[in-house]
Amino acid sequence: MPESFDDVWPPESKVATGPLRGVRVLDLTTVIMGPSATMMLGDLGADVIKVENGTGDTMRWIGPFRHDGMGPMYLEGNRNKRGVLLDLKTPEGKAAILALAAKADVLVSNVRPQGMARLGLDYAAISATNPKIIYCAAVGYGSGGPEAGKAVYDDLMQAASGLAGLFKTMDGAPRYTPLNLCDRIVGLYVANSITAALYHRAQTGEGQFIEVPMFETMAQFVLADHMCGAAFVPPEGEMRYKRLMSRTRGPFATLDGDLAVVVYSNKHWEAFSSFVGEPGLLSRDPRFASQESRTRYAEDMGRFISEHLSKRTSDDWLKIFVELDIPACKVNSMEDLLTNEHLNAVDFFSTETHPTEGEILIPRFPVTFSKSPADLRRLAPNLGEHNDEILGSLAPKTL
Repeated sequence: MPESFDDVWPPESKVATGPLRGVRVLDLTTVIMGPSATMMLGDLGADVIKVENGTGDTMRWIGPFRHDGMGPMYLEGNRNKRGVLLDLKTPEGKAAILALAAKADVLVSNVRPQGMARLGLDYAAISATNPKIIYCAAVGYGSGGPEAGKAVYDDLMQAASGLAGLFKTMDGAPRYTPLNLCDRIVGLYVANSITAALYHRAQTGEGQFIEVPMFETMAQFVLADHMCGAAFVPPEGEMRYKRLMSRTRGPFATLDGDLAVVVYSNKHWEAFSSFVGEPGLLSRDPRFASQESRTRYAEDMGRFISEHLSKRTSDDWLKIFVELDIPACKVNSMEDLLTNEHLNAVDFFSTETHPTEGEILIPRFPVTFSKSPADLRRLAPNLGEHNDEILGSLAPKTL
């Protein structure tokens, strides 16, 4: 073992401004869910070392490219990390991981548990080296169940969690959302669980093992909206929140575009119905009378709004909704976000110069801290970019 690990975690951790400044994270994750979590930790000040093998994280290879292996999803999801290339199946690679883990605060992996055990890098092995480490295993299914150990992807979890099936209930065919939604959501749970474990260790001195299962996480996430009658024993009605399942929920077509509008409370409905020439609608029509009845007749609510919105332009309606104090906004395209007035006013995007990829556009960490702001210290590393810087300090005694 090297006499000192200070060179393994150089002064970057001392110049970070975020609340996790000084936290050392060993990142053995790939694709989206794990890297999005460790990116958040890095944005919040943690010093993250990303470990790759072979040709690297598969997200490197989803284009378009300026240079092979540096695709946009990889660039966006791996900022504030240093990168090393290791073959974990070799004695040298395993020794390097154990040496890094000996001084790490956190190890995160989405390698299947049986794979980590075969490598000799499971929690038992790592905690023997570093009892205070927080070891987070992001898995498909929780241990103890019949599906434990299975490989999963976002598409599979959208199907397994019931999310894709909600579309089938609405319009007859199951569909995926056009977003890696499960990966992104579970990544939030990974980051949140790690920060909670860091707080526990600060209070008790104890490291621990964390398992974040995608299926259970997404099942809880989806059911939070759609338990409905099944929340009671025995059930007090059907599952699925009718307002969210309404085929007429919106967005709504106007004369020249589309708007998202939430006519929700009694106050909203009284204002909207009066404006469109239907004063007293809530007392006259029992479907509109209360939140409960409007939820029951959600599709009728949507049809009523749609009928009236089609008669004016989007800009006209937006001005009217400001006066009526009804929440509304235009439906943005992806391109619209790049020129959005609010995002630009809050400096959401920055143009940064990557050492090999040139200028790239970065959406910042969205949360602001008055005392410990998140920051951008590094752009995504090239494959094995920091091998000499990090692994050089381990040789020759460790490697």
